[in-house]
Amino acid sequence: MSKYLLDKFLFTVDRDPELVERYREDPAGTVAWWEETQANRILNCVGAESSTWLAFEEEERAALAGHDYVKLFELGAHPFLTLTLFIGMFERDHGPLEFQKEYARRLAHFSLPYPDITT
Repeated sequence: MSKYLLDKFLFTVDRDPELVERYREDPAGTVAWWEETQANRILNCVGAESSTWLAFEEEERAALAGHDYVKLFELGAHPFLTLTLFIGMFERDHGPLEFQKEYARRLAHFSLPYPDITT
């Protein structure tokens, strides 16, 4: 499992409004495309610089494709990255702060110590 790769996905998608919409409308397709074309890019480097070994595990892929932010938290994805991305995708479907309240409700069963979010 790579918390780094989960966080990299959340970070890069959240910073591109077109990718946010693509991920909202076609999560499984976006995850597959991103893993194939973006996962091994080294951020802030020329395109020729890339890695070859990064890939999601099936559990990670399924959580991303299912927009399952509770599972992502369990897997160690950074909660700030999941919250900001999912606010951008789903807040428009709810009243002010309603998505954030639902996010908190769905994570309320966790107690300290929280899952480790270090990469």
